[in-house]
Amino acid sequence: MASHDATLEFDYETASRARLVAASVAREIGEIDDERSQTTLEREGTRVVVEIDADDVIALRAALNTWFSLVDVAERTADVGVGILDSQ
Repeated sequence: MASHDATLEFDYETASRARLVAASVAREIGEIDDERSQTTLEREGTRVVVEIDADDVIALRAALNTWFSLVDVAERTADVGVGILDSQ
C-alpha cells in the first residue's frame, strides 16, 4: 500500500491541447511504474490530472521529476508544432 501520493493538475487553454499532451504522456503509464510507485492519468476537458502513489518519499520524488519532465516535453513539442502550422 502506498504511503505517499501526489496529484498533478495541468490546465490548458483548449481541450485539444489537453488531449494532445495527455495522449503524448499516456503511453508511459505502466512503462515506468515499478513496485515502488504507480501512476494514473485522466483528462477532463481542458485539464490533465496525473496521480502518483509511492511507497516512500524517494520514489515519489523520482516519479514527480519524471512526470513533470514528460509533460514539459509534450507541451514544448506541441508549441513547436503549433508554431510550424502558424508559419505556413
